Amino acid sequence: MRRKAADRIARQVERMTNMLHELIEFTKPTGQRPFLMPVNFAHYMNPLAEEIRHEIAERGVQLELLNPPPDLEVRVQSQRLSRLFYNLLNNAVDEMSDGGKIFLRFTVEGGELRIEVEDTGKGIAPEIAEKLFQPFATHGKAHGTGLGLTICKKIVEDQGGRIWAHSEPGKGATFCFTLPWKNSALRRRAFRHYRSRPRAGCSPTLLRASPPAFSSARCPHVPRA
Repeated sequence: MRRKAADRIARQVERMTNMLHELIEFTKPTGQRPFLMPVNFAHYMNPLAEEIRHEIAERGVQLELLNPPPDLEVRVQSQRLSRLFYNLLNNAVDEMSDGGKIFLRFTVEGGELRIEVEDTGKGIAPEIAEKLFQPFATHGKAHGTGLGLTICKKIVEDQGGRIWAHSEPGKGATFCFTLPWKNSALRRRAFRHYRSRPRAGCSPTLLRASPPAFSSARCPHVPRA
């Protein structure tokens, strides 16, 4: 009995802490140039993925990396980028109360690294698709501030990237975001290694400078094994 009460209190404290962090993030001044640090993406992503994998496994959800994170340099705010991953993956977990899978894939396209977070949940209802990144839109969640995806958008844009979503109701959702990366010989080698060929049914508009926040098409992706 005491253990259950302690676990319930811990979850409530964690939820309140997350809400506080979201409010702090949301009220940060805009228009200021963030201080970005060079980070090796593979060295950053691998331990983070392992940490998240163990956390969401307790909720019956598996995390699978469909291809290795590319060994290239990005200029980011590591702490805020980690918050972005936690927000996106925990949102996916919330939509899979009976368990499921989340897939991460990484693609290098020219000067951008694209990260895709795909889940096996119910997908995004068309009536809320266009409001995903608007503040205070909770989309029927019992708890939360309605700022999670708004903050995700803010974090991505502060790193110089873009974010959008793709979904078919009943077939899960895919959130895609990009990060610019450093121009170097490594960039040319990584591009040759990670570039993906066009696939039938993939809309070329996915690579526009400012993609829509939501689309019913799916991101081009690396086939699952």
